[in-house]
Amino acid sequence: MDLQAIKQTARQARRYVLEMNHRAGKGHTGADLSEIDILCTLYMAVMDRSGPRPDQDRFILSKGHGAGGLYCSAAAMGLLDPGVLTQFMGDDTLLAGHPVRQKLPDLVEINSGGLGHGLPIAVGLALGNKLAGRGHRRAFVLLGDGELAEGSNWEAAMSASKFRLDNLVAIVDRNRLQLAGATEEIMPLEPLGEKWRAFGFEVLECDGHNPLSIYQAATAPSMDKPRVILANTEKGHGISFMANVPAWHHAVPDDEQLAQGLAELED
Repeated sequence: MDLQAIKQTARQARRYVLEMNHRAGKGHTGADLSEIDILCTLYMAVMDRSGPRPDQDRFILSKGHGAGGLYCSAAAMGLLDPGVLTQFMGDDTLLAGHPVRQKLPDLVEINSGGLGHGLPIAVGLALGNKLAGRGHRRAFVLLGDGELAEGSNWEAAMSASKFRLDNLVAIVDRNRLQLAGATEEIMPLEPLGEKWRAFGFEVLECDGHNPLSIYQAATAPSMDKPRVILANTEKGHGISFMANVPAWHHAVPDDEQLAQGLAELED
């Protein structure tokens, strides 16, 4: 694993997010920035996507409002033409505000953003792999912490535990903020790790902005259980005036903020 390459790729992805959302005048900038290190580490160091589908690891972005982070990470990794980012949220675009599989089938597994649906679908993918003799192939799903208020997640967790889906890896982008404020004020999640353990999951924590920490949690030896990784992150990470500010969940930079943000991302 080339830690420096992952860090540099994530830095470029953050530049793309600022430029893309500024150009479009739309986007979930804070939510995009909190997930980028996770995405780059998964794609560059953890997942095996070398074979044809279905014989490869699969990724689902359950927090579909973070589509911009996925697009910009893919562009920074060479999985998407950066020139396409100019289409973000335009008319008849490849880059809709939430991921659309029909538009980008090589990158997007499901049309997501109806929160609470990504984990159930990932459970289905992991179970399908088991039944088809592909239990070595894993299903990864990135969840927003705010969406854990949706009961469908916990129904899916019960199923994952029942079928002992050790090829399922759920990652919670634990930035502790959602659209209207702090998760612990809107719908408290703590003790979050104990809740997942009660549902039969192996629970690991990591620094969601440290590629090595993410990698170690994602590749730790299996305990014959489904795994959830609580990735401690910061909404708006990497930009001083966006970090930990709830308003940046769904805000975009103006000209002055764009210039300041890009200056902060200089090597």
